[in-house]
Amino acid sequence: MKSSRLVSILLLLQTRGRMTAAQLAAELEVSVRTVYRDVEALGAAGVPLYGDAGHAGGYRLLDGYRTRLTGLTTEEAEALFLAGAPGPAAQLGLGAVLAAAQLKVRAALPAELRAHADRVSGRFHLDAPGWYAQAEEAPYLPTVADAVWNNRVLDIAYRRWRTPTDVDRRLEPYGLVLKAGRWYVVAGPGPRTFRVDQILRLTASAERFVRPDDFDLAAYWTAYQRDFHERLHTAEAVVRLAPGVTLARARPVGEGVDADADGWTVVTVPIESVERAHDEFLRLGAGVEVLGPPELRARLARTVTTLAGRYRAGPGNPYADPGNPRPADGN
Repeated sequence: MKSSRLVSILLLLQTRGRMTAAQLAAELEVSVRTVYRDVEALGAAGVPLYGDAGHAGGYRLLDGYRTRLTGLTTEEAEALFLAGAPGPAAQLGLGAVLAAAQLKVRAALPAELRAHADRVSGRFHLDAPGWYAQAEEAPYLPTVADAVWNNRVLDIAYRRWRTPTDVDRRLEPYGLVLKAGRWYVVAGPGPRTFRVDQILRLTASAERFVRPDDFDLAAYWTAYQRDFHERLHTAEAVVRLAPGVTLARARPVGEGVDADADGWTVVTVPIESVERAHDEFLRLGAGVEVLGPPELRARLARTVTTLAGRYRAGPGNPYADPGNPRPADGN
């Protein structure tokens, strides 16, 4: 709608400063001609909007001009309060700041939007970490966050999984990422990724660094995750799955392959190693049969044989079921 587009132009110029017609058109996904018409409409409505010609030109608002108009729709107000993350904000030392900001936004909303926002806050709660994940203590997180914000170099002692495990590193922290309840700092040179909870010691240097203008934290993290999974899963296993059993990343072995007469299906699954796959497939119990690779199938067979012998009833087991005696060897 034109009215919402006019509000967007006003807010873009208010928050970003000078912008060209082409930049506004790209941001709003409209034509440059449409931007020209919208700018004329804003000027006719009394908005102090000025256009400068030339290479460094563009549209800007009169210095000091601000509007209290937010232009929030019902859905935007709901999403704003749903996106609140009090836990991570508190870890960064911003819990009180977030609460104050939400209070101010709520007070500025019309009564109808305020009611919708309250409904969202009362009906949805975001809790990112998994059930079985223990909260990782990251005592240096506020210091790292401050260094990210102020482009300050960090000297750290860091514990990694490779030998030598404890190493010293000089970091130029570009940004922080919260993934599944765990904080990561992306830092140059490189850039590279470090777990904040694995920082053993930290010194904030007086030295400052220049953050690359073309660095995009979200794009880097997407590429980092893709590369991580490609390096992590270097082999494949072929398995049969019982009816109703599913595995993440499983793919059919071929086009048009149906379940067998018992309802079992054959799939391939990327695996990191025989050891990790052994542990993962054991969790599925009798709902999976590994067909290959041979070393994984043999490893599972040995474990199952050991478990079967361990759980056989016998006179030496005080918890044995006398009605289920231990079978003779070979049976």
